[in-house]
Amino acid sequence: MTPQPEQEQERLSTVQLGERWSILPPEERVQGFQMMDRSEADAFFQSRTPHGQATIVMGVPRAERRLWMRLLEPDDAADLLQEVPEEARPELMQLLDEPTRREVSALLAYAEDEAGGLMSPRFARIRPDMTVDEAISYLRRQARNSLETLYYAYVLDREQRLLGVVSFRELFTAHPGQPIREVMHTDVITVPETMDQEIVSRIVSEYDFVALPVVDADGHMKGIITFDDVIDVVEEEATEDIHKLGGMAALEVPYLQTGFLPMLKKRVGWLSLLFVGEMFTAAAMGHYEDEIARAVVLALFIPLIISSGGNSGSQASTLVIRAMALGEIRLRDWWHIMRREVLSGLSQGVILSLIAICMVGVLFWQGVFQSHDHHVFLIAATVASSVIGVVLWGTVAGSMLPFVLRTVRLDPASASAPLIATLVDVSGLVIYFSMARVILHGVLL
Repeated sequence: MTPQPEQEQERLSTVQLGERWSILPPEERVQGFQMMDRSEADAFFQSRTPHGQATIVMGVPRAERRLWMRLLEPDDAADLLQEVPEEARPELMQLLDEPTRREVSALLAYAEDEAGGLMSPRFARIRPDMTVDEAISYLRRQARNSLETLYYAYVLDREQRLLGVVSFRELFTAHPGQPIREVMHTDVITVPETMDQEIVSRIVSEYDFVALPVVDADGHMKGIITFDDVIDVVEEEATEDIHKLGGMAALEVPYLQTGFLPMLKKRVGWLSLLFVGEMFTAAAMGHYEDEIARAVVLALFIPLIISSGGNSGSQASTLVIRAMALGEIRLRDWWHIMRREVLSGLSQGVILSLIAICMVGVLFWQGVFQSHDHHVFLIAATVASSVIGVVLWGTVAGSMLPFVLRTVRLDPASASAPLIATLVDVSGLVIYFSMARVILHGVLL
């Protein structure tokens, strides 16, 4: 096979850099980036996440940092600065030109998860007393600078208060001499600068906006949030919820870029709490030690009982948490959810109890219950009734715990599957042995 020229091998490694980015150490990422020609490097740099951009900027020689910092829009530069060590921020800020530095400083004053922290301060603006022709000429001059988007032009008064919005399509189809105040739409949907990013993403998704204006308490327009910013927020929030549902704290950087100790801290906390919770399961079994000693056969079905409750609770909590995240349900809907889940829990419990009776029958015919031949129907009734009770309780607990956490201003995603399973394990044992005492009293117990 004819060997490739050295230049083509370097080009190939550049193409593959994006695919290998997450598994390469920082030094090799920067080395691969520096192999690119300028046009490829610009596009690659802008396609990286803020964390990836920070890796590049901090890895290249100091003389090159100005080039890459000035390639970023103000909101992107602010995101990058939040990814670097605090002591490195002043130096990088000085690399920006004075207008951009002021814009970035203003953005950094907002919390990272607020609308103000997401917005870009660069947007197309016009005055209400302009004609359509004058507005188009003015926008053409603005477009020579770095505007975030050219889909909408925002109509502001002299104090920079938002009066209305007009699309470029409407501008180009309007009469050239028509005043902007006659073309603009005044029923503008805006978001306050302190609104949480998750709510912002929900609004953009609901109305299918390309961009959303951000205003302060007095109606002054501060910037715009574009749909690409919202996509990043949706991915970030979904990832955070999934991590919490798995019983751990959310990772702040991608999995392969998270160090061993930070990963350990994120995982061991919840794991330790759940481990302590499972100790209550052992305590519950110790409480029913006499019952287990008299009817050892009951111990065979303990994993079946508690896992049924944990699984049903995990299902319910996942459905409710996701519905909350999407804004489909509110706190006031708890009673409606409770009624639905009670019916669902009973139905699922009955179905699983019928399966449990069949399982007991199979075990009987296989000779597992040779010493309990005369009581097999009572054992089946105990298991079946316990399954109904445990599944019902697991479903109700799993669906209501997110409401409880939201009421006390905690993240409902913390009602994770492992937490629900731990809670239901203990209560499942109590339900199981309580049923056994009633049904098998005077027979095996």
